[in-house]
Amino acid sequence: MPFNSVSQTLGFLGAALMPLCNIPLIARIIKRKSANDISLGWVLGVEICVLAMLPSSLGSADPVLKIYGISNSIFFSIVTGVVCYYHSK
Repeated sequence: MPFNSVSQTLGFLGAALMPLCNIPLIARIIKRKSANDISLGWVLGVEICVLAMLPSSLGSADPVLKIYGISNSIFFSIVTGVVCYYHSK
């Protein structure tokens, strides 16, 4: 997947790495065994939006949008699962 410019390469790296920022949130929730400070409505709303955008991302010719859609869907789905599991536990 050759990139034509530095900005496209940086965009691809950012798209792949940004969803990894969810890892500290996931780890914090698991460590505390609580997600009561996180709105269930917010998490589920974001999850619905992320998953609704995924088909468009997968169909895009833009590799930056494609990798962002995939990695964001994976990591935010993990966040949603962890929040739902630990919410009011």
